[in-house]
Amino acid sequence: MKPIKRILVLAGLIGAAHAAQALPAASDRVYTADQNTNTVSVFDPSTNQLLGQIVLGNGRPDVLSPLYRGEINVHGLGFSPDHKTLIAISNGSNSVTFIDTATNKVKGKTYVGRSPHEGFFTADGKEVWVVVRGEDYISVIDPHTYKETRRIPTAVGPGMVQFMPDGKLAFAVSSFTPEVDVIDVKAHKVIKRIPVVSPFSPFLQFTPDFKEMWMTHKDVGKVTRIDTRTLAVTGVIDTGFITNHLAFAKVGGQVRAYVSVGGENLVKVYTTDKEAKLVASIPTGALPHGIWTSDDSSRVYVGLENGDGSEVIDPASNRVIAHMPGGQAPQALVYLSHVAAPGSAENLSKRVNGDSQSVSLKAATGPGRGLLVARQLGVVDALDISVFKLKPDTPYTVYLGGQQAGALRTDAKGTAAGTMIGPVRTFAQANAAAAAPAAQRVLVMEGSMAPDPASAVLVN
Repeated sequence: MKPIKRILVLAGLIGAAHAAQALPAASDRVYTADQNTNTVSVFDPSTNQLLGQIVLGNGRPDVLSPLYRGEINVHGLGFSPDHKTLIAISNGSNSVTFIDTATNKVKGKTYVGRSPHEGFFTADGKEVWVVVRGEDYISVIDPHTYKETRRIPTAVGPGMVQFMPDGKLAFAVSSFTPEVDVIDVKAHKVIKRIPVVSPFSPFLQFTPDFKEMWMTHKDVGKVTRIDTRTLAVTGVIDTGFITNHLAFAKVGGQVRAYVSVGGENLVKVYTTDKEAKLVASIPTGALPHGIWTSDDSSRVYVGLENGDGSEVIDPASNRVIAHMPGGQAPQALVYLSHVAAPGSAENLSKRVNGDSQSVSLKAATGPGRGLLVARQLGVVDALDISVFKLKPDTPYTVYLGGQQAGALRTDAKGTAAGTMIGPVRTFAQANAAAAAPAAQRVLVMEGSMAPDPASAVLVN
């Protein structure tokens, strides 16, 4: 009987080995945090297709209900070093949602302070640090218990934090203070403050060799480079209007920086030499925002805040090769390798939203600019408008097709944003004022002036 047992055991081992060999390798995923639909869109980069959405809350205007309990403004994304956990930061409901990447199931949730923005795991995966942008600290969370364990004081308005691979230092940029905080990870303490050119920095990323940290300045359209060894600023690049996020890719043995410039509908490509040089400008859809590179640098993925989807860039040719419709107003975007079964759409919902329609608004004279996007919200629609570089602290009226659609008042910097809810489904894209019929004409008038294209401050 003993030989028979050995044969049976051997047969079982061989069968198990064959079964293991038959299992397909886990495939990669691209995720976007969709602020208006409160979803996380999940894409398959092997097919450039949307697999579905993780619904964390309802879209607007449902979030205004006193009985609403879902997440609001799903905005930031981070992930664990082993890629098994995705975290989604919702700045309207002050939450951090932990998602199992293999199953797309929510496995935990933590509520933190006012208006968190981004979050990331430490290099060893033992802690999650979430910047609480509406206050002045980083919330440290245990990823197993989902409990906040401590707070790290920072400059007012921390915008994002990321870690050096040896786990010793973290770098935190700020959205309200013109500085970078360098943090001793073990001590949970800021050890150096580096002055930078502006107070609004929403994103940072390390070069592939971790010798430099690059950060964006959304308010002034620049990128700052910092040496991670000397902790000194080594350069500032003028990148363009509404500089959002950045990523790096290795192309032909050279490292290139890809910067999403939302106000110009471009991803700009720079060398990473001592003096960075612009080598390409890649046209994209409306308002590129989050951006990330595949592990092998063969693709760069960029989310379109006003285009409600993502686009795929081939770094070898510096052109967009695919468009992937997704959730409304995607913000952060990340690429994770080896996370789920090929083609798996487990626990994902079908796309909850339709496509948006977007136009740019320009001034006949002067530096004024505007961005406008129309989105379906079921029986009604939303018209989101943002204006820039107008007169400070001044009221403006927005007209659509000759009818008043809403009103704005600029802040001290001449900027304003608002959402108008109503039946605007007949709104259509137009690329120039001459091509826009009167019924589709968008006019921004100073004060309460009647609609008149000849005296409009901004037109499409």
